[in-house]
Amino acid sequence: MAWISLFFAGLLEIVWAFGMKQSQGFTRIVPSVITLAAMIGSVVLLSLSMRSLPLGTAYTIWTGIGAVGAFLVGVIVLGESASAMRILAAGLIVSGLVIMKLSAE
Repeated sequence: MAWISLFFAGLLEIVWAFGMKQSQGFTRIVPSVITLAAMIGSVVLLSLSMRSLPLGTAYTIWTGIGAVGAFLVGVIVLGESASAMRILAAGLIVSGLVIMKLSAE
């Protein structure tokens, strides 16, 4: 259950990052409310996962899902650059997440 909570916490991390971008510095109300709700939900789910997962593992996976997910949303939805170096960097993050998950068992 902890890994499922952590996965959804990471997804909410992506939601709040995108919502923050859309809020234009918290000047737009709907994206601002979505951002704040997603932030709270993400942290609550992270804290639930930390009941049984080590701090370093949980935090690394949470931030990694958010970082790679936000990168993908930026490229796919916002049309941001998908240069070879950025894709390589995201791939390295994913490989680190896989290694972290494997080391947690």
